[in-house]
Amino acid sequence: MPATKLAHLGVDGVDYTIVDLPAEAGEALTRLPYMHRILLENVLRTAGDDAASAKEAIRDWLETGTSEREIPFLPNRVLMHDTTCGPALVDIAGMRSALAEAGGDPALLNPVVPVDVSTDHSVGVDFFGQAGSLEKNMAREFERNAERYRFMKWATNTLRGFTVHPPGTGIMHTLNLERLATVATSKLVDGVRWAMPDTLIGTDSHTPMINGIGVLAWGVGGLEAESVFFGMPVTLRVPDVVGVRLTGKLKSGVLATDLALTVTEQLRKIDLQDRYVEFFGPGVSTLTAGDRAVVANITPEFGGNSGYFPIDDQTLNYLEVTGRSRDQVEFVRAYAKRAGLWFDPHTDPRYTAVVELDLSTVEVSLAGPTRPQDRIPAGATLQAIKPMIEGRGADEQAGRPEDGAVAIAAITSCTNTSDPRLVVAAGLLARKARGFGLKPPYWVKTSLAPGSPTAERYLRRAGLLEDLEAIGFGVVGYGCTTCIGNSGPLTAPISAAMEERGIVPIAVLSGNRNFPGRVHPQLEAGFLASPPLVVAFALAGTVKLDILTDPIGTAVDGREITLSMLWPTGAEIDEALALASIARDFKPAYEEAEASPVWGKLDAPTATLFPWEEQSTYIRRPPFAGFGGGTLLGSYDAHPLLVLGDDITTDHISPAGAIPASGTAGRYLIERGENPVDLNVFASRRGNWEVMVRGLFTNRTVRNMLADVPPGSTIHAPSGEVLPLWDAARRYRADGQSVVVFAGERYGMGSSRDWAAKGVSLLGARAVLALSFERIHRSNLIGMGILPLRLPAEFGPDRLKLRPGDIVAVSADPETIYPRCPVPVTIRRKNGSSFIFQASAAIETNVEIRTLKAGGILPFILDRVRTSSRTGKPGSAVTGRAG
Repeated sequence: MPATKLAHLGVDGVDYTIVDLPAEAGEALTRLPYMHRILLENVLRTAGDDAASAKEAIRDWLETGTSEREIPFLPNRVLMHDTTCGPALVDIAGMRSALAEAGGDPALLNPVVPVDVSTDHSVGVDFFGQAGSLEKNMAREFERNAERYRFMKWATNTLRGFTVHPPGTGIMHTLNLERLATVATSKLVDGVRWAMPDTLIGTDSHTPMINGIGVLAWGVGGLEAESVFFGMPVTLRVPDVVGVRLTGKLKSGVLATDLALTVTEQLRKIDLQDRYVEFFGPGVSTLTAGDRAVVANITPEFGGNSGYFPIDDQTLNYLEVTGRSRDQVEFVRAYAKRAGLWFDPHTDPRYTAVVELDLSTVEVSLAGPTRPQDRIPAGATLQAIKPMIEGRGADEQAGRPEDGAVAIAAITSCTNTSDPRLVVAAGLLARKARGFGLKPPYWVKTSLAPGSPTAERYLRRAGLLEDLEAIGFGVVGYGCTTCIGNSGPLTAPISAAMEERGIVPIAVLSGNRNFPGRVHPQLEAGFLASPPLVVAFALAGTVKLDILTDPIGTAVDGREITLSMLWPTGAEIDEALALASIARDFKPAYEEAEASPVWGKLDAPTATLFPWEEQSTYIRRPPFAGFGGGTLLGSYDAHPLLVLGDDITTDHISPAGAIPASGTAGRYLIERGENPVDLNVFASRRGNWEVMVRGLFTNRTVRNMLADVPPGSTIHAPSGEVLPLWDAARRYRADGQSVVVFAGERYGMGSSRDWAAKGVSLLGARAVLALSFERIHRSNLIGMGILPLRLPAEFGPDRLKLRPGDIVAVSADPETIYPRCPVPVTIRRKNGSSFIFQASAAIETNVEIRTLKAGGILPFILDRVRTSSRTGKPGSAVTGRAG
């Protein structure tokens, strides 16, 4: 095998060894998508004996723009948030216990790459619109989650290279952008100092936000991340890449949010399943790094694996304004240019397909009322909600909340609050509104949850924080809050109007998802908007208007105020941003937050094995974190446990919002002494499988087409009884009977949460048969040993019309299965008739085949660790070449 061509790079007197990509790829380098160049560097540096084959696979991709060949990818680091970290740590703690019980060394289970964890997904908006809301919400955060946080501190005490950033340090993607990402990095290996691209995977679907500054990353489920913890590379087909050619320039008044929603609308029209997206063309150079990050963040909403923007001067500008050192900036510049990773706006690399977008055609937009891809002009909200309120409103009265009332107006989430330009724009609009004496109506719940603590500093310096606070948008926390469903209770006037008059209220948020019930379990409609539009709709108090032309309020002098009188110009935003931003703010803002005295005082165990407590309602040893019972593949007859329609999201499968006292999970907790008025949120209970499994599919919009039954329940076919899913699953298991799940298009879209797969595994499902799967959830199913099968278009759930007593016969022999192979499925009706069709195995790589044969990723990891323990070579079976 020919050796990888290496070169030396000198920067500021330091000599680095690099993979010589121009020499390795030759003239083909400029034809490769930029992300393929990074993948090529990675395999040449880390893949060892497989490097030559992987290089050939990437070069061959150029011929057709697609490939079936596999390559390994070993990222430099892993990024997690608390509610994916928690389940992963429970898995690791459970695996350590299982390994010790089997006579192995539990200390072998240690990450071999750095892992950073943010604590951002559980803070709720209990307090708002009053002085001290931030401090009060943080206090409630620690009250509710102290046990879970002690568990996370146990991990920092016993796992090498595992860093937890405590509550108050911001959203993981903002933390990554402002503090963790290096764009290019160096590493000392066997006395040689290497330079290489900064790469990572993250356990959140919005991880591609970091693509906005040229760092290649994508979201995976917690299960896949666990395998990377222990040195196993991500194995993927050489990616198909859809190029989005950007031309022109955004018009004045059009913001990054509007572009992101337009991109989402356009890309959802094409098939991006298991595809990556890269932006190129002259229009890219007109976008700031903040603009790009907003677009890259919404990658899962447009259905891709990435939304990559290559490295250029905008990247370096961002590094400078966020406080990176001059040496780091120059190192990135020198490395990117020498390695062939520097963006050229005038080249046209080879792509699988190309989409054209003229930036000058983008208009001020919203998305909704139920999906992020449903972009509409900002003035069209009334038309969008008409189907929900048709025939209502005859008794409407001024001065009280009616249909279309804005119940929640939240500047929230990584999507927009990570870009200071958007938050400053909201502040400027608030300043003008304050000058006219405008305030939101009394029923609107307002909140500002920026991506990081630096936001408070730049808003205060620009004099805008006081303006935002004056109209109700004070800082309530530094976390996901409303976007992840932690919006807290609705205002009393809205709750009363819903109960007494059945009104249909609306959420308006600067988030990335608006699925029914996600923002708040009682709200089925929501609009995604830029931060200044959120403020504007809060002032209007309703979406039953044209926000672009209709009056949104009345000034103290009686004048009707329209949006055009409030909207900041680009020059005003730039001027305020220049006043607000100081690069030296970033480091101390994070250091102050990370020095949290409350976090520091939390006691935590230090033992290698976690001390499980039987009475705990937060941390329970999971039954699946062990050596397992073998593969779920095979030929078998199964009962359909659930038959679902299209667009079943991970929120529908495994909820994240507040735990209702009246539900199965709530009753379980109350029986164990928990306070029925404050059961916390599902996202905080993911370390307790008993709670999570009882919350599966309980979203009130989920319909089990098997029969007319309440959400979260099914018909137990042998007895004909209507039972909660968990009870029915236990009965089937006790009788030795298999079950499967059916679904329609885009099954598993939304958040990356692996509990959506773990929960279905606990229900005993051996396969999920759907018309199509979202990528991360498909991977998570395989990680739990569950076979994902794609149904033929003509055999979707609505056509199959499965009923209790029908039997599904699946023929998936583990010895003959291979990626994308046909799998015979027979439906035997209760009346004796039957028919057969060919499903397709939604398996992409041979590593996924091995995972399925092992019964899931956790048994696979444990078997490798046990083998290494027996051979007396610690870690040899679980670590890969780390380059």
